Amino acid sequence: MAGDIASAQDRSLWDSIRPYLEKESLAAFFLGVSSGFPFALLAATLTTRLAQDGIEKSTITAFTLAFFAYNLKPLWAWVIDGLRLPLIGSLGQRVSWMILTGLLVMAATVNLALADPASDIVWTATSAVLLGLAGATFDIVIDAYRIETLKPYQLGTGSGMSQYGWRIGAAGAGALALVVAARYGWSAAYMACAFFALPAMLTALILGEPPRHKAAAARKGMGELWRAIAGPFAEFFRRNGAWLVLLFILVHKIGDTLANLTFRLLFDDLGFSNDEIAIYDVGVGFWALLVGVFVGGIIYARLGLKRSVLVALILMAISNVSFAALAATGHSNIGMAAAIGFENFASGYGGVVVVAYFSALCDLRFTAAQYALISAGASGIGRLLTGTTAGALIEAIGYVQFYLLTTV
Repeated sequence: MAGDIASAQDRSLWDSIRPYLEKESLAAFFLGVSSGFPFALLAATLTTRLAQDGIEKSTITAFTLAFFAYNLKPLWAWVIDGLRLPLIGSLGQRVSWMILTGLLVMAATVNLALADPASDIVWTATSAVLLGLAGATFDIVIDAYRIETLKPYQLGTGSGMSQYGWRIGAAGAGALALVVAARYGWSAAYMACAFFALPAMLTALILGEPPRHKAAAARKGMGELWRAIAGPFAEFFRRNGAWLVLLFILVHKIGDTLANLTFRLLFDDLGFSNDEIAIYDVGVGFWALLVGVFVGGIIYARLGLKRSVLVALILMAISNVSFAALAATGHSNIGMAAAIGFENFASGYGGVVVVAYFSALCDLRFTAAQYALISAGASGIGRLLTGTTAGALIEAIGYVQFYLLTTV
């Protein structure tokens, strides 16, 4: 480890930046764009839509349970690794699944666009879950394609480019939805955002099958099928320290997830308009995250894995305090810009180093299944608590105490 740290510190600044310009890292960027937009439509954008339709807070935060599709994705991730699609399977295992799941996400987005929360909240919830399922499956393919496309030395910068793309996709879809909704309604807004699925689909078609993809052996019979399902998880848990790693994965983002999924409720209650949210939440947050991602990629390369992850955890905890300060201050554009700026810088930095760490944990024979397990575990507890208790907690103790609680 000491040798690795010394080697990292000996690298020049140009050596740290150069991998961002390589084709694999650029591919990770476009994959991230498509990965980010379904999350934005289910999180901040849907929260704003429901709040403006007069839906009560406890119901709005319950909609975050739609994200549980992302936490359940290990249950079907093995299909992405092992099932060859008919007709389009000749394009390659990863490419064919990218095309299919991208089309499913576009269809689910249009379906949610046509739902009306004011007249049928149950169908709106069902449509949100369907988008969550499609988005989670799309994410399985995107993560596997990214990990297998990046060379080992590109994991840090590739993760950074993926985070850049994710934020651009999320911010772009969020801003576009707010602007279009203010002029043409929410249905038109969601339909316009469906096209954000195209960058990942086109990237897969242009680059083709990832060179580092290791095809699973053909499965015959129920015994082989069971090994296809259980094999990726058995391999992970046979490693030394696997349970300690899993504990870290499960708890490290609880407070951050609780806070992030409730920001738009705070903004709505403080009286911020859609245009103000678009400027400060989406605009300022976007640039702050880009800086955080860039800094994260360089620090990861220079400090190494463990120390850069430790810094990320500290930043995540502190960032929630800024929203407690905003809640205490009230409607303040400067306060909103400062809180959003710091939180997005911390998220950008943390996204790079933590995603790089998670990517390095994957066995290339089981990339889709293992990364699905890791990424699902990282946010599962936080999403469960948000969906079941966050709204009631906010109503009981107020925003200031709630955000201070999430720093613990």
